[in-house]
Amino acid sequence: MRDKAILLVEDNSSDVDLTRRALEKRRIGNDLVVVEDGQEALDYLFAQGPYAHRDPTDLPSVVLLDINLPKVDGLSVLRRIRENALTALLPVIMLTTSQEEQDLLASYRLHANSYIRKPVDFLQFVDAVGQLGMYWLVLNESAPAAR
Repeated sequence: MRDKAILLVEDNSSDVDLTRRALEKRRIGNDLVVVEDGQEALDYLFAQGPYAHRDPTDLPSVVLLDINLPKVDGLSVLRRIRENALTALLPVIMLTTSQEEQDLLASYRLHANSYIRKPVDFLQFVDAVGQLGMYWLVLNESAPAAR
């Protein structure tokens, strides 16, 4: 059985490259699926639009979700994830530059599993992503799939 993918919802190409490099540096071999806005994330997760061919029960291991996204913001994406029985227990990590306390509170009120502020320093970023990968992909026991 192959490892499940990591869904990265990120509109900044530099942050996508940093995340990809950090995962490689930490030897996290899960496929990285990158979507660039909130609507594309919803399309991917719920197998609609350009992702209609996808099996909606084949969920990623974890979603790394930015807050400040075009089309549909990250908090709205998180709300939709939690409202759907199929995705309600999917681990969602808010990975953002937002320093706003209201974003932090809203994320946890919407049942984000974690809230991580992106470090500016590359080595700190690699370490943060490595710790995320180790915890969510190796140590964490995922909830069973919804039936």
